Amino acid sequence: MSQLRAVINLDVPGPTVSRHLYGHFAEHLGACIYGGIWVGEDSAIPNVRGIRTDIVEALREIAIPNLRWPGGCFADEYHWRDGVGPRADRPSMVNTHWGNVVEDNSFGTHEFMDLCEQLGTEPYISGNVGSGTVREMAEWVEYLTRGGEAPMSSLRRENGRPDPWRVKYWGIGNETWGCGGNMRGDYFADLARQYSTYCRNHDGNVLYKIASGARSDDYAWTQSLMQTLGDYGCGCNPKHYFDAVSFHFYTTMTDRKTGRATDFSTDEYLESLANAWRVETMIKRHSNVMDVYDPEGRIGLVLDEWGTWWAVEPGTNPRFLYQQNALRDALIAGLHFDAFHRNAGRLVMANIAQTVNVLQAMLLTSDDVLIKTPTYHVFEMNKDHHDAARLDVHLLDATPTAHHDDATVPLVTTTATAKDGRALISLTNLDPEADHTVAYDLRGGSPSDVSARILRADSPQAHNTREAPDAVAPVGYDGATLSENTLTVTIPAHSFITVGFETGRTHPSESEDQR
Repeated sequence: MSQLRAVINLDVPGPTVSRHLYGHFAEHLGACIYGGIWVGEDSAIPNVRGIRTDIVEALREIAIPNLRWPGGCFADEYHWRDGVGPRADRPSMVNTHWGNVVEDNSFGTHEFMDLCEQLGTEPYISGNVGSGTVREMAEWVEYLTRGGEAPMSSLRRENGRPDPWRVKYWGIGNETWGCGGNMRGDYFADLARQYSTYCRNHDGNVLYKIASGARSDDYAWTQSLMQTLGDYGCGCNPKHYFDAVSFHFYTTMTDRKTGRATDFSTDEYLESLANAWRVETMIKRHSNVMDVYDPEGRIGLVLDEWGTWWAVEPGTNPRFLYQQNALRDALIAGLHFDAFHRNAGRLVMANIAQTVNVLQAMLLTSDDVLIKTPTYHVFEMNKDHHDAARLDVHLLDATPTAHHDDATVPLVTTTATAKDGRALISLTNLDPEADHTVAYDLRGGSPSDVSARILRADSPQAHNTREAPDAVAPVGYDGATLSENTLTVTIPAHSFITVGFETGRTHPSESEDQR
């Protein structure tokens, strides 16, 4: 067991940790939408207008801040007009990316917006650049957000929605370097400018446009996009073409076909951690490229697909990407969130893939049973970080490490935030075997009223099932003690802990306008 010392200055708040770093992603893929979120109005499973009630309740519990839809790769073969109007009249299509199955378009724009309203979350719509047109995306924006007698406004009213919605977040394409068109960076940079020009602000709905960004560590792609910022064209054009650039990064095994979510050795566990830790390096290096062209930090960085990607569960369709979700996934989520917190400011949004029944899901469904995964519980335990001020954690001792091939793997990670006079510390012990202790010297405040929770199990392979839905679930924890201004936390092997306490200070959160 190592004993680490750390300092937190409670009176020195840093940038706001946006709630949108805890965003989500729901694609027309496998059983994420159909059989997951959408069961239809005639289903025996409780639902509101076809949307499964228990899923809405569970996602509201974790205060889901935004939801990205309809993809993913599916977005760039999705034509929004096929998903509006009477369901019986909607044309079908083939979902070529995900199982080559027939999509009947019964879940479309109105159903998605209904889902967002039930969740109390902000929609993030990914527009079709790969197989769509500028006009198609511009008209979708008009359909959703414009009132009055415009053509798309009239069509929306005919389809049962008198008033426009508010839709701030729009993705200009998805993975345009791959399934979204196999484009080159310079070509897409010009295309993003073109699409952005015709996606208008209607009736006070101001768009936040996110340009499809790089695959993992393709920093040249980010540079291609950022180089366009200085050329504003004629005076009739907007002052900028997009508000953020994205990138995607997944934690995988070298051999994804055999690397299952619940069946892995210690060496494979360390391999997955070494891969996951790459996310912070990528965030920093994409940010460094952006700093050259945007030193004021006006353009945001968005990681709108992240998570673990293991082999599918045996007996399931390999293109439906259904995988179990073990304690290891939850710990990897913990290290990601700490990386997000440390880079709050430039990093403005992140979306885990995906919300239900796909990849690193929050929720798994089995007929009428809903299973909350270990990853779900990390989101729930961390929700007090939403829109809180970061408190930098200064570690005075080197963290324990392990080694996999040439990689050094940190085994302890921790961050802290404060809001409304209360702080939350997150602490992840990735060590597969050893406990560790961290003693936090809390300066500049009067800490009190400590409470802690822990997520742990007998092994990193532990997971929740229909038969044992709470095998990995948070419980109260008495291993965090406060003596004067020193908070000492013992964190068992392979576990995730949150510790909350009163700071004795006021930490005003930023207003919505500032964000």
